[in-house]
Amino acid sequence: MKRYIVSALCVLAAYLAILGPFTREMAQKPYAQRVGMIPHPTVLKLLFPDYQELLGANILGRVIFYYGALTDDVANPSKMQLSADYPAMSRAVHAALRLDPYNMDGYYFGQSILVWDVGQYKLATELLEYGMQYRSWDWQLPFFAAFNHAYFLKDRAAAARLYMRAGELSGSFLFKSLGGRYLQEAGETQMAVDYLQTLEKITRTPAVKQALQLRIETFKAVLTVELARDRYAEEKGRLPADIQLLLSTGYLATWPVDLYGGEFYLDGNGHVRTTSRFSFAAPRRSAVDDTPAPSSDK
Repeated sequence: MKRYIVSALCVLAAYLAILGPFTREMAQKPYAQRVGMIPHPTVLKLLFPDYQELLGANILGRVIFYYGALTDDVANPSKMQLSADYPAMSRAVHAALRLDPYNMDGYYFGQSILVWDVGQYKLATELLEYGMQYRSWDWQLPFFAAFNHAYFLKDRAAAARLYMRAGELSGSFLFKSLGGRYLQEAGETQMAVDYLQTLEKITRTPAVKQALQLRIETFKAVLTVELARDRYAEEKGRLPADIQLLLSTGYLATWPVDLYGGEFYLDGNGHVRTTSRFSFAAPRRSAVDDTPAPSSDK
């Protein structure tokens, strides 16, 4: 026992010796640039086996504060800081959930921010499926995963199955009916608005809630253009050439506003697009962390 204690103290001392200079360097950076180095969760489990929940919550808290600092001016796109370290945020969320797979804040953050801003739909869905192994009573995880399958991954059969599971866990007929609806072709923008409104209502973090509200309003603008486009096509027998035509012919009352600072337009197939890609800064896919979701072993 004495030898074990001495060995553990030596490992801890070495860890602190390495962490010290790194911590001082991070302290000199602006707060919005700090995510910090997250030790591998296996190391943390060995050093602090009785404090995994506390460590997981601490890591998530650092990520949320970091993101909150970046989005202080989210209502003003011109002041939005574009230096978010999404790979570091992704690694931190993975580590936190590996330490405590029951912490719902990690799934909220991953689904609310990393999915929409980074575009890691498959990775986020794997995280949700990982969480379902532990939070087997929770309807929210299959609900989130169902949306990812329906909206991003275009796998409506998987979406239907997961919506049915969410309905069984929650007792909600709405989710069961969604399971049937997503076996058919449905309006994807309306699907996104409905989903984001549900997510916004259950999200507890103010910065994430604000980001969701911004996206909801922008998607509502898209929906307005889509409805005008469809009315025009039904009455004229052809798709409109551009949004300006919808304005000049009275199908749109005002020019739609992209709160992310972009401009809406119709692509060659008549789909409503925006130059912002619904993000203040569309990160390059190659810069995104592609670390696989945590394995199911604790």
